[in-house]
Amino acid sequence: MYRLNISLDPLGASVRSGIEERLGQGIEALELVCSPEQQERLMAFIGLLVRWNKAYNLTAVRDPLEMVSKHLLDSLAVLPFLFGDSVLDIGTGAGLPGLPLAIMAPERRFWLLDSNNKKVRFVRQAVLDLGLANVEPVQSRIETYRPGQKFSTIVSRAVAAEEILSAPNAALLANPGRLLLMKGRQPDERIETAGLPSAVVEIHRLGVPFLDVPRHLIEIRSD
Repeated sequence: MYRLNISLDPLGASVRSGIEERLGQGIEALELVCSPEQQERLMAFIGLLVRWNKAYNLTAVRDPLEMVSKHLLDSLAVLPFLFGDSVLDIGTGAGLPGLPLAIMAPERRFWLLDSNNKKVRFVRQAVLDLGLANVEPVQSRIETYRPGQKFSTIVSRAVAAEEILSAPNAALLANPGRLLLMKGRQPDERIETAGLPSAVVEIHRLGVPFLDVPRHLIEIRSD
């Protein structure tokens, strides 16, 4: 088993215990199967995020316990919606939702795309420190990204639907494929799918443990 070389000690024993308890309860509430090694990696990701956040301002969330709900559990809530074996996370930022999903789905391959240099640097270091062989960080803007392949699932927490659904970008989605857009409140506007003319749109309300704000997932299926 891969042994992590990341210590959560700087967080303090009580904080570390709180993270472990909240994460365990959240995973159980989401009805996910998580091995001890996967839980260790998820906790280590929080440790990395806290440490790097001090210098690089990767996320506005500073409290490690809030990171569990707002970052880890929020990301993992979309795990059941992943489709196929290749996943592109557009606008990944600090590796969200891509890194938590990659930890929980080692059988899939993930590409984490962002144009921000310092955030991609963090993702690269996290991939190394967490021992994730199924993740490839990519620094690029979506409009210039030409990977030479299509992806079974495209997921994003940060990029607007219309940007991803423009014809050149929508061409990144395989057929069949799934486009997953993570949102707060339920979208009022009609989702235009001109780039995917035969797509089917569903909106799911997500229940994220320990998060009392609305979360929704726009699922666009291309079959």
